Amino acid sequence: RALRASSPPPARTDPFGALFAEDPTLTEAITRARRFAATAVPVVLLGETGSGKELMAQAIHAASPRAERAFIAMNCGAVAPQLLESELFGAAPHAFTGADPKGRQGLIEAAHGGTLFLDEVAEMPTPMQAALLRVLECGELRRVGETAVRRVDVRLVCATCRDLPALVRDGRFRSDLYYRLRGVTVTLPPLRARADLVGLARHLLARLDAGA
Repeated sequence: RALRASSPPPARTDPFGALFAEDPTLTEAITRARRFAATAVPVVLLGETGSGKELMAQAIHAASPRAERAFIAMNCGAVAPQLLESELFGAAPHAFTGADPKGRQGLIEAAHGGTLFLDEVAEMPTPMQAALLRVLECGELRRVGETAVRRVDVRLVCATCRDLPALVRDGRFRSDLYYRLRGVTVTLPPLRARADLVGLARHLLARLDAGA
């Protein structure tokens, strides 16, 4: 699914406990994420599909002071470019054909006080990159078709499997947004390269057997 809005994960003794890790590279990534989880610093998660980026984002949220507020996730690559702005920023009543006649808040507003997770952020069109940059710089947004300015407070966690620095050099990703996003970078190893595959398989089988 392109869009996911969820309540905060259930309280855990260790918010990172959902991430099985006996692989040294992944363990190091978790240690790095844990170190910055309690801050407001934006986080970029790098890793292939299936490497556990959303689980890591949820753990960062659960270990942060925002844990009791919403965790909102969106896959930027799974939403049509013409719909992305209204999904993120919301829309005024009758802002466009098919818009909600009562208006609608976007996912950024829904994440107010909590964490917004943007997966596949490198797929975001350039105009939307500029709009997101303004939110990060000013903490303000306008719904599509609206002039009123709304204040928002979100902690941003992004993820991609792409080479963001290369996209910046090629002019396909805004350098100013890139430097705003990369407060801290956490790289997750691909599943095929992990040294704990046998242990991971046993862990997953045990969870299935327990009905988890």
